[in-house]
Amino acid sequence: MIISPYTSWDGDALHGRSRVLTPVWVRLDTLFPRPDGVPRRVIETGLDLTGAVPARLHGRFPSVDGDWCGVIDYEINYADGRRDQLQLKDQLVPFTALRQRD
Repeated sequence: MIISPYTSWDGDALHGRSRVLTPVWVRLDTLFPRPDGVPRRVIETGLDLTGAVPARLHGRFPSVDGDWCGVIDYEINYADGRRDQLQLKDQLVPFTALRQRD
């Protein structure tokens, strides 16, 4: 578990503490951009890296340049529609790929 200086906590020492999870969307197209001019080669069993998927933000870190990265947990679906998902925990993602979810 990655704990940042900006991780928010709920609870207390007596009853236990847990990280506050903020619902966000992670834009996979922004996180995994496809380079211009590269031909597309479909792999049916590959990961679907398009669109936005729900994520849980639980920390953040500033960069030396003043940009921010969020620490998130999220899942990526497979393109073939199977129920299994790739579970990703404690991923450092630029804020440009995140947006708040209601």
